[in-house]
Amino acid sequence: NFNDPRVIVSACSVGVFTGIAVVLFNNGVHEIRDFFWDGIPYRGASWLREEPLDSVWVRVIFVPACGGLIVSVLNAARNAVSEASYSAKAALGSVLKALAACVTLGTGNSLGPEGPSVEIGSSIAKEIHSLLDKNPQTKLSLLAAGSAAGISSGFNAAVAGCFFAVESVLWPSSPADSSVSLTNTTSMVILSAVIASVISEVGLGSEPAFKVPEYDFRSPGELPLYLLLGLLCGLVSLAFSKLTSYLLGVVDNLNKDVGIPKPVFPIVGGLTVGVIALAYPEILYWGFDNVDLLLESRPFVKGLSGDLLFQLVAVKIIATSLCRAFGLVGGYYAPSLFIGAATGMAYGKFISFAIAQSDPAIHLSILEVASPQAYGLVGMAAMLAGVCQVPLTAVLLLFELTQDYRIVLPLLGAVGLSSWITSGQMKRKDVKGTKALEDGNRYTIQQPEESENTTSLSSTEAPPYFNNLCEVESSLCIDDSSIRTKDLEKRIFVKEAMRTRYVTVMTSTLLTEAVTLMLTEKQSCAIIVDNDNLLLGLLTLTDIHEFSKFAKDKSLDSKVLFVSEICSSDGAKCKVPWTATPTMDILSAEMIMNKYDLSHVPVISERVKDCRGQPIGLLDRECISLTC
Repeated sequence: NFNDPRVIVSACSVGVFTGIAVVLFNNGVHEIRDFFWDGIPYRGASWLREEPLDSVWVRVIFVPACGGLIVSVLNAARNAVSEASYSAKAALGSVLKALAACVTLGTGNSLGPEGPSVEIGSSIAKEIHSLLDKNPQTKLSLLAAGSAAGISSGFNAAVAGCFFAVESVLWPSSPADSSVSLTNTTSMVILSAVIASVISEVGLGSEPAFKVPEYDFRSPGELPLYLLLGLLCGLVSLAFSKLTSYLLGVVDNLNKDVGIPKPVFPIVGGLTVGVIALAYPEILYWGFDNVDLLLESRPFVKGLSGDLLFQLVAVKIIATSLCRAFGLVGGYYAPSLFIGAATGMAYGKFISFAIAQSDPAIHLSILEVASPQAYGLVGMAAMLAGVCQVPLTAVLLLFELTQDYRIVLPLLGAVGLSSWITSGQMKRKDVKGTKALEDGNRYTIQQPEESENTTSLSSTEAPPYFNNLCEVESSLCIDDSSIRTKDLEKRIFVKEAMRTRYVTVMTSTLLTEAVTLMLTEKQSCAIIVDNDNLLLGLLTLTDIHEFSKFAKDKSLDSKVLFVSEICSSDGAKCKVPWTATPTMDILSAEMIMNKYDLSHVPVISERVKDCRGQPIGLLDRECISLTC
């Protein structure tokens, strides 16, 4: 009920604290930038491009690498708080992540501040909900208010912040989460966004995030050109997202298969950005100064050529994807706007050149075309919508910043096409939550704590990086579903989730008989017991399949082989490193299953020596997910 004073106080508190936190966050980025770069960003990337290489190369290469080193330490510190209580861990983890983002951006690495601002707002909303208003029906509303406050204070655009909350939090949420009325939620979102925007304006100034050139719209005949720009931005957005997903997978494989430690990756990422910046200094994050450079909105600064703009599109995509994949912390909103501005400006210059150089017989010269800056502005919105799947936010953000109604029609056309191209390729999959994949057999598991011996993903399933919107921009997936899943798993016991129908065999059972029993019961494993019905081990179809190849090579008759032979052939086969008990909660069981890389766990009535006991059930990941 919005008439409840606690709801009003909670919404106002989210706006106040988010506004203050975002101001502190941005000031922290500026202080770190001033410390490391010694005023270089204020002279602009064009100045750095004209400087002799031998006078700047050390700083350009090693400042981002130093940022990567500090981020690596902060990431390790975030993992080290896993022993704390959940609320303390969440609060401390959010602070450490914000510090890592400050360092990432302050040292010039190619990410942006708006994603961390949204996550700051959502973290504050969670804490305020737990302190002031513990009504579960208002939790989603406060999360939406927090995300709106983060965007509105980051861009100084309250209207865009409100629609961002709708697109990123309220629409993707499940119907079960939407028990609070839309009117109450909208009121909380608006209240929080306005307060945060006002505080941000006081703390950071009333100027927009970047200098907006005057928009120029010549004639309705230009609209097809804007639609083509929307198509182009959609394709570039798709390439951006695909490259990010691919590199995330590559880095994950390098960590798991090659054994490269995770702390190494942020340092390599920063070093790579520095090397790229020697040739293309515009890719470094220096606020929105480089966007101003692209839009030619800074006085006395020479604009970039069309060829260089197209090169910057490709290089910025590569640099940003590498930063995200290598574990540096930041958002994709600012890079998307940069890439969109470069794409639109290059496109606008190409169109102007093509019309000026066209054959007079074609009469293209009579077509009035706006300045390249107009296409740059529309390209920014189209790219933001394509990459982050927030088309309404993109349209309203640019409209709010330009304050020119004439931009709306070209914006809607370009943004709609760009978003449509990428919408079929991007899915919201929370890699931290318990999600069933389409085949119903493989799962990604959320754990309550991360430690050296436990991972948040089962190693039997490749992480669902590809086409994953939540991996491209994590602030778009803050609906708190992973926390709800965790709370649920703490309340469910193994006895409620375990299978009570399972196959048991003895060591003297024929392998062919064991396979027949498993296929009859549609089970992929069988529990091995002795004559006293005490647990001896676990036999899987995979074990049998591998052993059958071995038997074939040795010319053994598989029809007369026993279970004991497969278990004795390899000491690791049939062995059960851990068993569950009926009164254990499934969250704890899941943690240990991940630790030992187990897909099935026998459930025993009571433990005897060496995990032995009488089996009473079988626990696997599928039944855990179904029970949840």
